[in-house]
This record gives sequence, structure tokens and C-alpha cells, in this order.
Amino acid sequence: MNREKDKQQGGNSDTGIGVPHLPQMNWSLVKNLDENNKVLQTLLKDCSDFVFREIHHDGCPRVSIAFIEGIVNTDDIQDHILHPLVEGLSPSGSLHGQEQLSLENTPFSVTQVKNATVWHEVIEAIMDASVLVLVEHMDNGLLINLKGGQRRSVQEPQTESAIRGPREGFNETLRVNTSLLRFKLKTPMLKMENMTMGTETKTAVVLTYIKGLAREDLIEDVRHRLQNIKIDGVLESGYIEELIEDHPYSPFPQVHYTERPDTVVANLLEGKFAILVDGTPFCLIGPVTMWQMLQASEDYYERFFISNFLRWIRLFFMMVALFLPALYIAITTFHQDMLPTTLILSIAAAREAIPFPALVEALLMELSFEALREAGVRLPKTVGQAVSILGALVIGQAAVQAGIVSAPMVIIVSMTGIASFTIPRFNFAITLRLLRFPLMILAGTLGLFGIIIGTVLISAHLTQLTSFGEPYLLGVSPYRRGQSKDILMRVPWWKMKFRPSTTPKGKRQRISDDISGTPTGDEGGWGE
Repeated sequence: MNREKDKQQGGNSDTGIGVPHLPQMNWSLVKNLDENNKVLQTLLKDCSDFVFREIHHDGCPRVSIAFIEGIVNTDDIQDHILHPLVEGLSPSGSLHGQEQLSLENTPFSVTQVKNATVWHEVIEAIMDASVLVLVEHMDNGLLINLKGGQRRSVQEPQTESAIRGPREGFNETLRVNTSLLRFKLKTPMLKMENMTMGTETKTAVVLTYIKGLAREDLIEDVRHRLQNIKIDGVLESGYIEELIEDHPYSPFPQVHYTERPDTVVANLLEGKFAILVDGTPFCLIGPVTMWQMLQASEDYYERFFISNFLRWIRLFFMMVALFLPALYIAITTFHQDMLPTTLILSIAAAREAIPFPALVEALLMELSFEALREAGVRLPKTVGQAVSILGALVIGQAAVQAGIVSAPMVIIVSMTGIASFTIPRFNFAITLRLLRFPLMILAGTLGLFGIIIGTVLISAHLTQLTSFGEPYLLGVSPYRRGQSKDILMRVPWWKMKFRPSTTPKGKRQRISDDISGTPTGDEGGWGE
């Protein structure tokens, strides 16, 4: 130790991403308990939740314990640390008269105990819900993991309602989330790699995948991207999503997030990876395709013809949400001859007193609808629903009566809003809502030619988009027979005998060839 040199360099030095640190953090623990206690109290000065206690019995080495109140289980401290420690140091105890208390003769009835010799290891462990035990004549500390505190219990997912399927969802505790995956995947091939991100938050992150099903080059690529993240704090999985995606300037989501363990397990079984972040119930999944954003968990729990009907409904209303306002603007402004005479006369009569062109009218209504939707989300649930519904009815009716917008435009905007609600994934639905505005402007200036130009640009962008190296339109562009059977329709489970072709060869078969219930004469299988 060169403490004088550390003192001279002092607090002007930095570590990590511009994070000031005390020189004591680089010191090693010493055998003098008083000096260790002094350093510990200096490092955690002005921390009101820091708890420190010293225990002493005649003829026994002095012992001190330290922890952060609120993030550890205080009952476990009393039962598994304080009580065994006091009993062991008593005159009749097994530790009485011993000068050493180590992992070999520890009286603590806990499983996770480790040694630490440097102060930065000690402080990081204390901040991560460990209890520190310092003993006189020992130049190391015992760290006992007793993570606890008040956290939300396992509940039904709030953002992904389930008609059929498991009702449990992730919460903010990382180990609870990993256990939910272990309950469903009882195989040692389910790997979970721990990482820590954020120089200040020290957020625990887990990269999980099934070894043998996930490609090694994919996992190595994801591992490299995660290890290259240098940031002061990670508060939600969205931080990581933006830092690891292939095309950060694309409006389309390239990472899927979910609160549902069954969704994560289903993707892991297809050779994908998942990223769990402590402090958030949202798990990241990759790689993804655009078609996955249009699929719900119930598609694989209901009978296949029911799932196919619902999937076709979503595909149709995806087009409605993206193109309907633009088509209305283009036709009423430039291509009136495309509509039947009675319909165009009805629309013209409704628009007769409207002072704005169709483009301005549509922009006003769409922006108002987006504002009402955002207000409904941000307000408390009981108030938000009333504001969104009554606001849409009252403002829409008042705007029509005032002659600001026409009744057909209110219908178009309402249909567009309903269509966007049919998209299962929020991040993909909001992308369609954003792309709707440039398409409306193109339609208002160039008509149907503008819509065609916008469609070509979007299609060209999608064809070159990737998610961790996998094409975003995989199954259609490039065409692969295996993936295409789960895009426009879902074939029965007895035909889905193979995993997607992105999984390693030799690991693609998932259903036995002689599965019972397969119709006679049907060879089944997704195809290679």
C-alpha cells in the first residue's frame, strides 16, 4: 500500500465515466479493526441508512457488522448473523478465545459468504445488499448476501393482457425473474451470464440463452456489445436497447421487450437470447423480425384457425393504421374520380364549409387524437379513461358542428386510432403512428404518387434493416420456407416440427416424427 501517494493524488482523480472517488477505495483492509471501522465510516459518511454495530466479549476478538438498511432482510441478520455471532463469542461459545473468524469456522447459517480484501469490493458488496462482518486481527472482511427489502411481488403483466396463457409476469427483482425462467426451462443448457453496468448504479444484468440452440457467433456478438457499454447508470432495459441495436436511427424497433416469462422461453427455444435487467420487469429479446411484432402469445395457445383469423385482422389493420389517412387525403384532393359519384358528393357536401384543405384537417385531427391518447396514458387510470373517451367524443362533435373538420375526417381518424390499437407491440404501433405523418404530407402534395414513393422508401429501408445481423423481413426477404409458414398464417403445432432455420443445423427438429395426432398422409414439418 502506498497511502501517501493516494493522499497526494486525492479527490481530483476519476474512475469510470467521470465519477469522483475517494483514495480509500483503493486501499486494502488491515488487521487493525479500529482503522477499518474508521475507513468504513468515512466512505459511508452522511448515509442515513447506513447501519454500523460493534460486538465485543471479554477474551474474544472484537467484531463489527455494517449494512444498508432497507435493501437487506433484517430478520435474517438477526437470526443468521447476530444470534450465532453473539452465541459463538460468549464464554461458552465455540468461537470463544479464537483469534480468527473465517469462512472455515464461520457460525453463520447462510449459503452466500465470501471474502473481500480491498475496500472497493467491500463497498460494492454493501451497496448490493450484502452485510459486512469485520473481525479484529483479520485483514479481510466477510460479505454475506442477504438481499431483501420491499419489492413488488409476481403479478399479471400490466402491458400485455393475456386471454389464454400464464398470468405471471416479471417484476423488478432480477433473481425472481431468472427463477421464473428456470421454472419453465428445467435444463442445465439454459445459461445465465452475469454482468454489471453503470459506474454509479452498478446495475446487475443477465444475458440468458440455451446453449446449443443459440448460435455461438450470435451470443459472442451480444456479449461483446454489452461489455462495450460504458455509462454512469442503467435504470431500465431501454438504456441497453438503444446502445446495442444495429440501426439506432431507424424508427423500427430491432429488439423486442416483454413482461411475460412464457414469451421469453418461447423465443429462447427458437435459438434467440434474452437480457434481464435488475430494477425493471421488461426483458429484451433478440434478434427479432417485423412479423414477430405482429404476433401475440395467444397465437400459439389457441387453435390454429382462430389464431390465423386474428393474425389476418392485425395485418389488415396494420395497413389501415399506416395508409388510411394518406389515402383519404390523396383521393379527396387529387383523385376524386376514383370514388363513386354518390360517395364523392356526400364527402363534398360535408366538406363544403370546412376552411382547411384535407391535409391540414387531417393533421389537426391526428395531432389532437395523439394528445388525447398521451393524456389518457399519463393521467391516473380512473381519470385517464374518462378524459380520452369524453375528450374524443366532445371535441370531435364540437369540431364538426363548428365547421373546423368534417364528419368523414372524424371517422377516418377514429378508424385509424382503433387500427393502431390492434398491434400487439407498443413500440411497433408507435412506429406506424410516426410514419403516418410523412405519408400524409406526401399524399397532400403528390397524391397517390406520393404514397407510392413513401411506400417504396419504407420498403427499401425494411429490406436493408437487420436485428443482430438477421434480416428484419426474414421469411419474405430473403424468402425462407421455414419462416414463411409462421408469418401470414400459423400452421398447426403438429406441422411445426422444426425450429427456424437460423438455429444451428442438427438442432432444428423440435417435434418427433411419430407424434400422435398427426393426420394420416400429412408429412408435416416446417421444412428446412
